[in-house]
Amino acid sequence: MAAPEEQELSQAQTEKLLQFQDLTGLESMDQCRRTLEQHNWNIEAAVQDRLNEQEGVPSVFNPPPARPLQVNTGDHRVYSYIVSRPQPRGLLGWSYYLIMLPFRFTYYTLMDVFRFALRFIRPDPRGRVTDPVGDVVSFIHIFEEKYGRSHPVFYQGTYSQALNDAKRELRYLLVYLHGDDHQDTDEFCRNTLCSEEVLTFVNTRMLFWACSTSKPEGYRVSQALRENTYPFLAMIMLKDRKMTVVGRLEGLIQPEDLINQLNFIMEANQTYLTSERLEREERNQTQVLRQQQDEAYLASLRADQEKERKKKEEQEQRRQEEEAAHQTRLAEERRKRSLAEEKERKSECLPPEPPQDDPDCLEIMFKLPNDTRVKRRFLLSQSLTVIHDFLFSLKETPEKFQIVTSFPRRVLPCLPTEEQSNPPTLKEAGLSRSEVLFVQDLTDD
Repeated sequence: MAAPEEQELSQAQTEKLLQFQDLTGLESMDQCRRTLEQHNWNIEAAVQDRLNEQEGVPSVFNPPPARPLQVNTGDHRVYSYIVSRPQPRGLLGWSYYLIMLPFRFTYYTLMDVFRFALRFIRPDPRGRVTDPVGDVVSFIHIFEEKYGRSHPVFYQGTYSQALNDAKRELRYLLVYLHGDDHQDTDEFCRNTLCSEEVLTFVNTRMLFWACSTSKPEGYRVSQALRENTYPFLAMIMLKDRKMTVVGRLEGLIQPEDLINQLNFIMEANQTYLTSERLEREERNQTQVLRQQQDEAYLASLRADQEKERKKKEEQEQRRQEEEAAHQTRLAEERRKRSLAEEKERKSECLPPEPPQDDPDCLEIMFKLPNDTRVKRRFLLSQSLTVIHDFLFSLKETPEKFQIVTSFPRRVLPCLPTEEQSNPPTLKEAGLSRSEVLFVQDLTDD
């Protein structure tokens, strides 16, 4: 069961915690705090109890047994595995430690004061990231020059790009922060990180991103992950739809222990990754289904729009045809009215029919195209235009026609032409006192 969330420390407790760490040499702040809490923050009793716990052995330093994977007290979702450096044991070890303690205290104090003052004089150049990809590639080249090319495949991109790829591919992302000056870095890189079993395990199970904290990109990531010591590894995965740190491994760790702890973290979070895969698959299926529905809807919409367009075109075509027919009817009606008015005008302008006993009188029988026969008397001195106007004024006469004699057959020039501006008279046309003339319809010509 995860421990309850820690309370904030007071200033006095923080000073005791740092003093206890300096006196005992413990690097784990959690262990120091638990020891002090067990002794009600009595630093003398806590240090004495720590000394009583040590066993006398020939060697000055003797590594403690590996700690099991524990739930981080600050975040119950993150598994932390911290390997502390060997602690002094026995009388000889503690004598050497107490002798060196003033020098260590003076050295670290002066270094802290120097770093603090340096921040005001010259800001840390690592705080400004200008070429994150260049920082990563440069670290990879330096790493390979020192440790060779037999190592896990480094992700050659920025930390953000690695996060995005791991999120997109639903893979674990293992982040390694390289502390150049740390005493355990060289041994970790040679014996653990470049070992064949770790290389194979990492390459087949996850993405691997690494950078030195001396580079701006590595320093920026270290500020985000807030490591306590080196070597530092962080396992990151997509959890609750965001990239989350689910494991932290700090300190020198052996290849077998590293693989075991990574396996433990992966197994503990496999359900979350499986759930994310299922949710993503469901979202993809839903997206595909929605896309198919949208495509079907758009196809139906386009078909309806096409039908509506054709319908409008047909309606517009019918409207135009009806409008054209209407205009044609109006034009025909106007033409007929104009023709009727012209016929009436011609009829009113006709000279009166001469008496039958007039010596200049001529009687003509007209045979119309509809077999109607019409008789009328004219004067031989009258123009052929009078005959044309008379026939034109009749309702039975077609709109366009010509007058033809029976024998010999010839067309009478009743209307003016370019060669003859004034049509001849009936006498000049060779008509006798009694004639039969035929009216031919020219409307269809």
